[in-house]
Amino acid sequence: MLAAILGVPIAALAYFFLALVSHLQTWVFEDLPEHLGFASEPVWWPLLPLALAGVLVALTIAHAPGRGGHSPADGLKVGGGPAPGEALPGIALAALAGLALGAVIGPEAPLIALGGGLAAYAVRRARSDTPDQTLTVVAAAGSFAAISTLRGSPLVAAFLLMEAAGLGGAMMGVVLLPGLLAAGIGYLIFVGLDSLTGLGTFSLVIPEVTPLGRPTLTEFFWAIVIGLAAAILCFAIRWLALTIRPHVEQRILRMTPVLGLVIAGLAIVYAEVTNHPSSNVLFSGQAALGPLVGNAATYSVGALVLLVACKGLAYAVSLSGFRGGPVFPAMFLGAAGGIALSHLAGLPMIAGVGMGIGAMFCAMLGLPLTAVLLSGVFMVNAGPNLLPLIIVAVVVAYVARARLFTRLPAASATDAQPAGTSSGVRPA
Repeated sequence: MLAAILGVPIAALAYFFLALVSHLQTWVFEDLPEHLGFASEPVWWPLLPLALAGVLVALTIAHAPGRGGHSPADGLKVGGGPAPGEALPGIALAALAGLALGAVIGPEAPLIALGGGLAAYAVRRARSDTPDQTLTVVAAAGSFAAISTLRGSPLVAAFLLMEAAGLGGAMMGVVLLPGLLAAGIGYLIFVGLDSLTGLGTFSLVIPEVTPLGRPTLTEFFWAIVIGLAAAILCFAIRWLALTIRPHVEQRILRMTPVLGLVIAGLAIVYAEVTNHPSSNVLFSGQAALGPLVGNAATYSVGALVLLVACKGLAYAVSLSGFRGGPVFPAMFLGAAGGIALSHLAGLPMIAGVGMGIGAMFCAMLGLPLTAVLLSGVFMVNAGPNLLPLIIVAVVVAYVARARLFTRLPAASATDAQPAGTSSGVRPA
């Protein structure tokens, strides 16, 4: 009952947080240039908001309690106790600045931390002697509610949190039912608020696709190739992010705005060379993934390769200094890479997209079961024949990741996760 009650306001707050991000993105990158007298967004425009994003995030990390949440260069951290109440404003501000002003990060990690922290804070305020296990379960339910629609299904969101936290045995039984209930209620809240406000549900949407025929031997070969390529690309992105991060930490107030300018420069280069919008490189890719797949025929191989290169570099730079989640940019890169490879023989475009999304998700987060479920749910219109290909790509990516990621630089002491900046889901 407590999980159900808390799921309603937390889901509503998450909804309006995402709505605010979407509104600010539109206002900053579309409306504001017009208000200033430009016919459209000038090519140099991303430099301004991304420099501002760097300043705001740097100030938050340097001065706010909780350092704005954990660094996304370390992956998706779920565990360690709910965020303390005093850390929540900093987590929200750092995420809002990066997400709204163009950094290549996703909203899932801040929402997980905010949902769990708000739920635990409410229970602590009501009863200061609440047992730790109750706080854990309630915080987990808050996180479930906060991300219930981000991946198009409350089941995927719940599965992500459970696999990321390593839940099993008795602890899974304790967390599972309240979490699933909160996720289901959160989904209903998002859908209901969409019907009232018309702002959208802010879930990842894949356009209608043609069902895939019976898998061929060539397509299974491509599944192996895509799995290996995803692991190598994710290793390169994480390695670059972890290599840059210590230098950013030493001069955070000066270096984080520089990172913003680098991201803007990559977006400008892409837009100038390809005549496609700079927004393909900027932001998480959550809103751009559907249009990318739906308009795949308008992208040349060169444009797709440059998109993967520019967004991959911008992604690594964002992970090193900004605050947010690592999931959606990886999925966007997987889709873009799959579309590019589909220009070669024997790989249908929709198969390349499905395998690319699943392999990149798994290679970045190390969650193979969620990767298969996520890709299967998103690409459900492609039919059941796509699922075996996704499974092969995900398994190959997982095994290759296990070999490669042992060579990553260790997390720095100054950017270790602050106490209580995650969802409250504790491993069994």
